[in-house]
Amino acid sequence: MKRKLSKPAMLLMIAAAVLTVISALIPLWRIELSAPQYPEGLLLLIGGLKGISGNLDSINDLNHYVGMSKIIPSEFWEFKALPIILGVFAVLFLISALAKSRKMTFTSFVLFCIFGALSFVDFYYWTYSYGHNLDPSAPIKVPGMAYQPPVIGYKKLLNFEAYSIPDVGGWLLILAGVLVALAVLIELKNRKSKTATA
Repeated sequence: MKRKLSKPAMLLMIAAAVLTVISALIPLWRIELSAPQYPEGLLLLIGGLKGISGNLDSINDLNHYVGMSKIIPSEFWEFKALPIILGVFAVLFLISALAKSRKMTFTSFVLFCIFGALSFVDFYYWTYSYGHNLDPSAPIKVPGMAYQPPVIGYKKLLNFEAYSIPDVGGWLLILAGVLVALAVLIELKNRKSKTATA
């Protein structure tokens, strides 16, 4: 007889599904830029229904001077696919809960971890390409200088300070992952205790 998902784990999976849906609609990540000539700062929001938003025109103007490519949201397939992928995960979490399926819960957790790792690899590749593939005819050239923003954390780029951190959607998605992980831990603990008493 297959053991069903416990009620606490089921509630965690439902909560994770709700958080994942919300995260698909709003920005997941933010890159903040500050410099003396921009005391109010510049902001790039990544993810959500808009794909890329914020002070995009100003950032593209700056990028032009150092030879970086123009950021055009419509050219990124990731931002078309991301809400769909997150929607699929939300449905998977919800079905796992309603079906009370341990197997689906464990599978969805593994797939979510793989998705998270691949997302960071893709984000790193994107920042690397934009920061290193520079136009040789750019007005401003600094020998040996690259302008790759940090994937996460702080980095100094000439006279700019760049901060790359999760936005609200990113924190909700991280929390969803934590809830799924807790559901898995609960079920592993339950399975271990039932095996010990069998």
